[in-house]
Amino acid sequence: MENPAQAQLAPAHPSALAPLREPLFRSLWIAAVISYTGSWMQNIATGWLMTSLTSSPMYVALVQVALSLPVFLIALPAGALADLVDRRKFLLLTQSSMVAAAGVLGVLTITHVVTPQLLLVFTFLLGVGAVMNDPAWQALTPDLVPGSKLPAAVALNSAGFNIARAVGPALGGLVIAAAGSGVTFLLNAVSFFGVILFLYRWKPSERELPHVVSTVGGAIRIGVHYVRQNRQMQAVLIRTLAFSMFASAFWALLPLIASDYGAEGYGAMLACFGGGALIGAGVLARMRQRLSFDTVVTTATLIFAAALFGLVQVQTLAFSCLCAAAAGLAWISTLATLNLVAQTTAASWVRARMISMYVLVLQGGLALGSALWGILASQLGIIYTLTVAAIALCCGLLLAPWYRLHPDEISA
Repeated sequence: MENPAQAQLAPAHPSALAPLREPLFRSLWIAAVISYTGSWMQNIATGWLMTSLTSSPMYVALVQVALSLPVFLIALPAGALADLVDRRKFLLLTQSSMVAAAGVLGVLTITHVVTPQLLLVFTFLLGVGAVMNDPAWQALTPDLVPGSKLPAAVALNSAGFNIARAVGPALGGLVIAAAGSGVTFLLNAVSFFGVILFLYRWKPSERELPHVVSTVGGAIRIGVHYVRQNRQMQAVLIRTLAFSMFASAFWALLPLIASDYGAEGYGAMLACFGGGALIGAGVLARMRQRLSFDTVVTTATLIFAAALFGLVQVQTLAFSCLCAAAAGLAWISTLATLNLVAQTTAASWVRARMISMYVLVLQGGLALGSALWGILASQLGIIYTLTVAAIALCCGLLLAPWYRLHPDEISA
């Protein structure tokens, strides 16, 4: 039986930038890129400030723990809440909470009141806000564009995040050097106002809220049951875990790979990754016109594996940047496709919960994989570790025949 969402997507193949012609999507996308850029500036400033407050390696390492721990603690409740309540009002609350956290931290830093402990607390609060925000945020996309433009919209959302990933750290470094970490935190607080203004002015069509489930725990149980009964969502989650665990070697070891080229080289590789992701968003629209979801993910995974292998073959900045750009293209092609399948497979009443499970599996795979690759690299070296990761990515594709991403190819 044909999936209704896929049937809706099938008739038209708009360009990669077609969603930007939708006023609502365009406004939110621009606001989101600004907000993402502020968040990346905040991340850089947080790490830098911690190193100036204390020389303890434990506190420096705890910054990343404070950023990632909320994903594992509240991703599923966040998805459940986003399905149970008015998403627009919920997003206004989460965005406002991040403004408050970033603003207070900025004031504490400028007035020299901040301590390592306070920095960790506010970093954790910002992480909580971001995790609470994400499922409801992504679940809005189908409400902002026609079904035929949804694939391109999902790709553009991923491209926007990766543009901010490339630009944010560079801007953050400049602001820190010129005005300090406190001003960087305040700029991050300001960066949320574009999204808040959009949400305040936006009047979405009424969404029917569930009447049976009234508790977060009950909503989570229903979401888990939905996944157990939905072969397609199982395929998305398993394929996401397989990719994220092995592809995480790139992020775990990139600072070490770029260490021979200095800070400028590291920035250049991040910029090339972001540029490759932006190109990938355009290529993806054309690929989906001719190829199935499975073929897109398989091709992109092989490209990512080749990029990992290439990083250890030729030790020049130009070639390393080329590999980083290829990795960016493959990264967005894979994850945007998996994200799209998750969004179009899930029924609207459970969409945010499915997105929260996708985010949990993605972030969990990245965290677990980064730790494993870090341990392996410390024992065996970067070259061997990246080679193993590239081979593991290719081996992960052996799951494809059992966990296909095209609904028509899934048996009941």
